[in-house]
Amino acid sequence: MNDNPAATVAPRHSHYIAGAWTEPTGRRFPDRNPLNGDLVAEIAAGGRSEAEAAVAAAHAAFPDWAAMRPADRQRLFLRAAEITEKRHDEAVHLMAVEAGTSRAFASFQVQLSASLMRQAASWGYLPYGDVLRSDIPGRMAMVTRKPLGVVAGFTPWNGAFYLGWRTIILPMAFGNTTVIKPSEEAPLSAGLLHAEILAEAGFPPGTCNVVTHAPGEAAKIADVFFESRAVRCINFTGSDKTARILAERAGRALKRMVLELGGFNPMIVLEDADLDNAAAAVNFGAFFHQGQICMNTRKVYVARGVHDDFVERLAARTRALKAGDPTDPAVMVGPLINARALAQTAARVQDAVDRGARVVTGGRAEGMIYHPTILTGVPHDAICATGRDETFGPMLVIEPFDDPEQALADAQDTPFGLSAAIMTGDPARGLDMAQRFDAGIVHVNGATMAGEASLPNGGVKDSGWGRSGHYAVEDFTEIRLTTITQGAGRYPF
Repeated sequence: MNDNPAATVAPRHSHYIAGAWTEPTGRRFPDRNPLNGDLVAEIAAGGRSEAEAAVAAAHAAFPDWAAMRPADRQRLFLRAAEITEKRHDEAVHLMAVEAGTSRAFASFQVQLSASLMRQAASWGYLPYGDVLRSDIPGRMAMVTRKPLGVVAGFTPWNGAFYLGWRTIILPMAFGNTTVIKPSEEAPLSAGLLHAEILAEAGFPPGTCNVVTHAPGEAAKIADVFFESRAVRCINFTGSDKTARILAERAGRALKRMVLELGGFNPMIVLEDADLDNAAAAVNFGAFFHQGQICMNTRKVYVARGVHDDFVERLAARTRALKAGDPTDPAVMVGPLINARALAQTAARVQDAVDRGARVVTGGRAEGMIYHPTILTGVPHDAICATGRDETFGPMLVIEPFDDPEQALADAQDTPFGLSAAIMTGDPARGLDMAQRFDAGIVHVNGATMAGEASLPNGGVKDSGWGRSGHYAVEDFTEIRLTTITQGAGRYPF
């Protein structure tokens, strides 16, 4: 019996280029467990030469992949789904030791990834064009969708396994080839394990390539993505700050971009809401994965008449969350990803307290773990309450309101627009408010976080552009107009 589910993954890792594991031209860097600093693996520190080779491999593989029959691509995606499920325990273990992911969240990512692959397996059969009428006699106009070519993807460390697959599968399902640059915080669970699964499933060489880099050296690979004419699209999941830098470069290079960025993700709890249901939704939405997910709830507006009762119910649930080593199945709260994240969370809690906020529960660190924190009485100028910056950690602001319409206006006073939620006993009222919420995702009587592979997740405003699910066809294909005219054409001269 193998006691270590990750033992099949070699401790020293290389790049995956053109269907082969390519030894690094330079050094390797340590990939460490955020909980205790233990060495997880040694990762290749790639740069320009590896990125250029990966782009060239993807470019060479594109024509055959784009022309492949839908049935053949379908078999590959279905095979990858089977292998992903087979390697469930390995993936879960890697996410725990590399990114501090709880078993519940890691297992969910594996299941969601397999679901995405099975759904994407059918997308090759979606209608891919239209026949349009023309005012020119004898002319038929056809509009077809064509894949872009090479899509360069930046995969994040949070939600590493599923978001890595989403970055790979969405463009590939519509006929594109990919080059993936996983985060240096989770290179195994955000990219290299994916390459192993694709290779085992039999994906053609060059269709997906993975290049890793050492901390602080992402620019060496990104430079190639923006400079290469073969790269037609940049697919990025991460912070709005980094996205602004990338978008400026993409604009100069006239490259298409798909962006899923951060969010402030408010919830409004109306006076007629089921408070136990609301408390459960907030407890999950705010503290799942230590508050390190772009759709985590950051602020809750609660009707004043039920505010105190709601806070008590929520605090009881939050105090019951077990924190510790995420390899323990009972643990729901693991370590933050690095010391910077821990320091930022602690500083923003302290900033709120210094301005007069009250800590209901939490407000303390234990090693790399910051205990889930609920704050009330937070002044609007506190960093964590302004809605202008995302705090990627387990902290939540609760604010009472008297006027639901004012709460709706206040909840939208943020540059972000990813996810939001409304809790109410009147679904029609909730739907009315949801239609007036300026966010890409609005849940009525549900948490701000909800993951289904088929849903068009994505944001508005500073939360990015582009959608997942089969709606991604809009992002990863371009329209081609073709006309056929019978008989002699008519021209003005």
